[in-house]
Amino acid sequence: MLHTFVRRPWRTGTVVPSSRGLAELMVEDMGLESADTVVELGAGTGVFTRLIAERVKPGALLLAFEIDAALAGKLDGRVPRVRIVNDSAEHLGNHLRAAGRDAADAILSGLPWANFSRELQERLLRAVVAGLRPGGRFATFAYVPAAHFPAGRRFRSLLEASFARVATTRIVYWNFPPAFVYRCEK
Repeated sequence: MLHTFVRRPWRTGTVVPSSRGLAELMVEDMGLESADTVVELGAGTGVFTRLIAERVKPGALLLAFEIDAALAGKLDGRVPRVRIVNDSAEHLGNHLRAAGRDAADAILSGLPWANFSRELQERLLRAVVAGLRPGGRFATFAYVPAAHFPAGRRFRSLLEASFARVATTRIVYWNFPPAFVYRCEK
């Protein structure tokens, strides 16, 4: 992960994988147990992927996007029932259609939103909203310090403009850096 961060820090966001506590908070109240289609964006080392795979019902489709080919290759085949997609989350709709699905019930994201330009934040968020069914749920996390920087505040505004409901969770202080989760509903 350190090697990936050094090569492309704007894509990775941190040198340390997310904590189990943050992963638990991400999957909480996402309806994974009843979802037919679940998508993860930014699978990275698979911390969230493994937990999501444990929670989804048998027969559910779980697509995990990872744009970094090395990380995607390491994750591919290591988590049962997960289809690893080595592509940008911008192409979410194409991959859902290729899998025979119109939309996802839940999308969970580990993408480093605060590292992205306004244009990239908007493109990715448009793909998320278009890829969710009505009433679908979206969860992503933010590092506490980054949430207060201009790109982090801009991302919060984009969430509020894109979803019917946006809420934040408690802070996970045992994560490095400390983080909280945005829970959104379409």
